[in-house]
Amino acid sequence: MNHPMAAIKNKEILIENGETSLNRKARMLALSSLEYALKAVDPKQIIRSKILLKNSKLLVEDYMFRLNNFKNIYVVGGGKASGSMAEALEQILGSRIKDGIVNVPYGYTPKTEIIKLHEASHPIPDKAGVEGTQGIIDLVETAKENDLVICLISGGGSSLMPLPREGISLADKKKITDMLLKSGATINEINTVRKHISNIKGGWLAKRT
Repeated sequence: MNHPMAAIKNKEILIENGETSLNRKARMLALSSLEYALKAVDPKQIIRSKILLKNSKLLVEDYMFRLNNFKNIYVVGGGKASGSMAEALEQILGSRIKDGIVNVPYGYTPKTEIIKLHEASHPIPDKAGVEGTQGIIDLVETAKENDLVICLISGGGSSLMPLPREGISLADKKKITDMLLKSGATINEINTVRKHISNIKGGWLAKRT
């Protein structure tokens, strides 16, 4: 199976392999349902369904931003789906975006022209993730009062956007993350610990902007 937005490659073969017409009908229903579910959670599809550019107005569900009131638009973020989200956002806003950087997992394939896709490790953070996150901080700290910062965060963002707090090394953070993952802790419990040892999580990204 390729990108979630595309169809299941071998769908017809899987259906034809059904031994009876009833079995084939069941397979068709199951695979069609799977395709529908995958399309419904496709990051590009979600961005396109939630964000609309109408003349110079950016509509994000119940929010409206008059883009003519902003000098620059910056895009930052991270996560397993953030690359696809950035690609879709570029297709909507195009050259209105001044600059951007998003941390994505190694081997990610979406292509962007303006927003930089910075590859890093998931689920254990690495030096590349720290470098990309510092780049995000550097970018948002250049934003002025009349600039718009759009933040794209998806699952995996905590691992892909590491920026250890002073006195905590990357090695410390990697060890803590590994121990938490092996402990059986829930993702909420893991993130509660991680935000307290981070200079970007727990609201710090917004404070630095």
